[in-house]
Amino acid sequence: MQALLNLIKRHKAGESVGVFSVCSAHPWVLDAAVRHAATAQTTVLIEATSNQVNQFGGYTGLRPADFRDRVWQMAANNGLPRENVWLGGDHLGPNAWQDRPVEEAMILAEQMIAEYVQAGFRKIHLDCSMSCADDPNPLGDDEVARRAARLCAIAEAAWRTAGGEAPVYVIGTEVPVPGGAQETLHDVPPTTTQAAAATLAAHRDAWRQAGLDTVWARVIALVVQPGVEFDHQSVVHYLAASAAPLSQYIEHQPGLVFEAHSTDYQTADALRQLVRDHFAILKVGPALTFALREALFALAHIEMAWTDEPARSGLMARLDDVMCRQPAMWQRYYHGDARQQQLLRQYSLSDRVRYYWPQHEIEQAVDRLIANLRHRPAPLGLLSQYLPEQARLCLAGALSSDPQEWVYHAIDRVLCDYAQACRSEH
Repeated sequence: MQALLNLIKRHKAGESVGVFSVCSAHPWVLDAAVRHAATAQTTVLIEATSNQVNQFGGYTGLRPADFRDRVWQMAANNGLPRENVWLGGDHLGPNAWQDRPVEEAMILAEQMIAEYVQAGFRKIHLDCSMSCADDPNPLGDDEVARRAARLCAIAEAAWRTAGGEAPVYVIGTEVPVPGGAQETLHDVPPTTTQAAAATLAAHRDAWRQAGLDTVWARVIALVVQPGVEFDHQSVVHYLAASAAPLSQYIEHQPGLVFEAHSTDYQTADALRQLVRDHFAILKVGPALTFALREALFALAHIEMAWTDEPARSGLMARLDDVMCRQPAMWQRYYHGDARQQQLLRQYSLSDRVRYYWPQHEIEQAVDRLIANLRHRPAPLGLLSQYLPEQARLCLAGALSSDPQEWVYHAIDRVLCDYAQACRSEH
């Protein structure tokens, strides 16, 4: 990851440059991100989480090597050189096994970390902040750091066996937990400089005690809360003045920038300001699948107006039916009466519908939807009713008439905001 290390060096030297990380496992989102990088002739950073991808397959059914191969094939299909694809692991630790005793969970986390590194993932976020079944809650900084150092040692051993570029590491975690807040938000205070300093000191000491002093130079970022978050229907926007103490603190930490999670739905100006303020690594995930869902639902409405009922995909009804039959991924998060829960299943900014797109029944419905609109293209006026921007571009000859391309365009609009925010201003 020398190229990423060089980018961090440029930022630390005063250049307002950053990188955004695509945190999604949806194949259309990944393909759109790879295509965006190929068109721009730049790199793409794609990260998988321990719940999505692990040694048991995660909820995607993919192990790290499987995920890597899928992304590499997309790169080949889009003409993006493999060296322009950076793979990372997000929140790697015992997160997926919090219901197990700590030693059992940590052994599973070690196995997962080794598989990630052996498969070529080189940006590793070590997160051991979560309590396991026999842990106190919350854990102290020293214990979190000690566990992270233990996993770092495993990653280093796996890298020495596998070869290739040396991994780089991200430490720390944000509050609230990853994936969007569950409660109604009013204000999210940034991490204090005292808390950031304590996290950094604990990890530096843990690395030293684990004999990883030389590896510390490859710790590139600290995850903190910059004061951004989203819940089901609202967004807390970035306020540079509130995060100013953090920004000033990290300026005096050699080789380190901040990594900002939950930046989804921030304005383009806010994203740009985050990078200027040394939150040089921006994570985005739910906003991308939200854009995908918006476009697919728009196509479903076009289909309902244009396609005879027996041939329709029934995507929206099928999706909600599957979610109701298999509520594990949303029931703890979406509250209220039946109508409120239905609205949240379909339109929540936390976008927990993203966990259901890989279901075979839903994939079939999406395929039928796209096939119907390819076989019998909808008139321009109907397209304009539900996807007006795509209609204007089609009319101008600037966008393909293929309905899948309209979905990709919706995803790309989000990617463009992040790319612009991370582009050097020099």
